Amino acid sequence: MQKAIKDYKCAGFILRPQSPDIKELFLNIKSKFEDFGIKILLDNRSAEMIGFDGVEFESMCRSCDFLVSLGGDGTLLSLVRNSYPYGKPVTGINAGNLGFLADIRIGEVDNFLQQLRDGECRIDDRMMINCCLEKSDGKKQEFFAFNDVVVTRPTVSKMATIEAFVEDDIFNSYRGDGLIISTPTGSTAYNLAANGPVMYPLTKAFILTPICPHSLTQRPLVMPADFTIKIKTPNKKLLVVIDGQDSYELLTDDILIIKGAFHGAKLLHRKERNYFSVLRNKLSWGDE
Repeated sequence: MQKAIKDYKCAGFILRPQSPDIKELFLNIKSKFEDFGIKILLDNRSAEMIGFDGVEFESMCRSCDFLVSLGGDGTLLSLVRNSYPYGKPVTGINAGNLGFLADIRIGEVDNFLQQLRDGECRIDDRMMINCCLEKSDGKKQEFFAFNDVVVTRPTVSKMATIEAFVEDDIFNSYRGDGLIISTPTGSTAYNLAANGPVMYPLTKAFILTPICPHSLTQRPLVMPADFTIKIKTPNKKLLVVIDGQDSYELLTDDILIIKGAFHGAKLLHRKERNYFSVLRNKLSWGDE
């Protein structure tokens, strides 16, 4: 999917939190965007951090044609999830090492803008997770995840017991430190650290990976994204962590319902972006 720069006249920026030293880098990149005729809006929190005027995040998402994170994968992850309801393409400029998500290096910004002008960039559709936490009192909390949903124990001294259902049929009881329900995009995050499989990010599937399971027979499981997964626990309290950034309590008699979101997230990439090259660089595949 491609669009020419005539469709991209305004970009909304967020900056890596608690990094006021990123100001000069932002100003340099802002100048490059403006040279290509792209107006820049800066999120209020980012603007306050570097002493600039900004706009409310929601207003920025509504007004801009695409969104940009300047920082690392965590910054992009937060932007994708928080801007998801607005359906805007998101790209990441990496202020550190090459990331799995924020893959435009500082020295590649000019090339990215030129490709944007020429209509040579592409938009990847990445699976999102739609979660609904149904409390025992009937209240519901809905949220979205880009990388993963992690159900885990609240304290080190307690073992988590997690009952997992598919289409209302129980298929496993996980006992251990917890369970990761990951998207293919999130397969290179916590899932990878827990020995889960790496999946091509444009795949539509869930990856269920137990964290330090009590039984050696527990193994990662991949299932189609059109299944509905339900999570319950006999424990008094477990934690549900969304993309490593937000957390909720899962109590006895609560139900966590996990589905593939109807719409994916839109990631804007340069045409040269090659996922397997990223894997080789980040994971040192093929090195002697």
